[in-house]
Amino acid sequence: MVIQFLKERLSSFKMIILGFLLLILVGALLLMCPVSVNGGNGASFEEALFTSTSAVCVTGLIIKDTAEYWSVFGQTVILILMQIGGLGIISVAVFFAMISGRKISLFQRSMLQDSISAPQIGGIVKLTGFTIRIALVIEMIGVIFMLPDFCKRYGQKGIWMSVFHSVSAFCNAGFDINGDKTGLFSSLTYFADDPGIVIPVSLLIIIGGIGFLTWNDIAVNKLHFNRYHMQSKVVLVTTGVLIVIPMLLLFVCEYTTGPLKERILLSLFQAVTPRTAGFNTADLANMSGTGHMLLISLMMIGGSPGSTAGGMKTTTLAVLLADALAVFQRKKDVQLFGRRIEESTVKIAATLLVMYIMLPMIGAAIISMTDNIPVETCLFETVSAIGTVGLSLGITAALSPLSHMILILLMFFGRVGGLTIVYAAVNTKKAEVSSRPVEKIIVG
Repeated sequence: MVIQFLKERLSSFKMIILGFLLLILVGALLLMCPVSVNGGNGASFEEALFTSTSAVCVTGLIIKDTAEYWSVFGQTVILILMQIGGLGIISVAVFFAMISGRKISLFQRSMLQDSISAPQIGGIVKLTGFTIRIALVIEMIGVIFMLPDFCKRYGQKGIWMSVFHSVSAFCNAGFDINGDKTGLFSSLTYFADDPGIVIPVSLLIIIGGIGFLTWNDIAVNKLHFNRYHMQSKVVLVTTGVLIVIPMLLLFVCEYTTGPLKERILLSLFQAVTPRTAGFNTADLANMSGTGHMLLISLMMIGGSPGSTAGGMKTTTLAVLLADALAVFQRKKDVQLFGRRIEESTVKIAATLLVMYIMLPMIGAAIISMTDNIPVETCLFETVSAIGTVGLSLGITAALSPLSHMILILLMFFGRVGGLTIVYAAVNTKKAEVSSRPVEKIIVG
């Protein structure tokens, strides 16, 4: 009865938002239980809500060190929240309905399409099943590759370490459980020169961030790049460029001393992780202002549509650059890989850019005034939140409750998606059929 009422009253966008809110609330209540915390005193609502939001929104920002503060039960709750949040609440719910033999309704298929930004509703259920199965297989492979190094350092606990970090990396969440051994809030700095951890985590981040639709394209067309859909080509090329160029810049400008292997691993990891993963193998506070600006730019871009990653998305950047190129060349249409991009898509890309610039700036200004912290440092934090990245310059735990609430809202916005929230809030049933008079305005 309740489900039928919700179907009649709520759009698919509102249902997606409601699903995320309910999962965050349930996660927060579980984390408030004494059994979730080492010492058995239970977490405050603020601590539990912030951690649950960060896990569901696969961000990785924390106000309590995950390994030192949360018990194994609490860490398990965080892992489950990351897994569901990364794969998508609707996708996981539909997958369980599938394996239980229940029929998937048209409304559920519509929600699936909206939740993963699929171009069409046909084949959406099959794609969901493929996505969940492949995700679990990839995570298991990640566990196998990291197992030797973690077990060597932690003994039997290395099994849990491998599972937790594989899920966290694939879901682009950035939570780690190393702090009780390697120093609080240390992330993966202890493994900076360990290719057995750095390489698998980097690959998991990249694979999780390229998107479910791209996986399907690769599975169907194998290595025949020319057969891929235009979106998959854009995702793969843009992702490659956004890894290689930042890696070279970091290698030349930031990591100029030390053993060559360590410099390469540091440059590679810090080029990959800002794309919404949140791990770090270097002290980010020691980076130059130029390095921080590079990381902020990468955090804002994020991963790809329909992936475990957040951010403005690689395709958005590609469309904006293609639009700029079309203007420079005085071309009528925006084109990518020999295909014309619809004008509505360009408008959406421009809207997303405005939101991902304005919201972190407003949030940074409020946090700076509230906690008396330099606005540049606050901007790093707010961009990390809205990009669902989780990288921090070390100020998260010391922020006031108001600042924590701002970060919570930005994390939620970044994971659910700006357009999902806008479409849920605005009534789009009444389409404008008439056109207004045209009048020129000078720009630039």
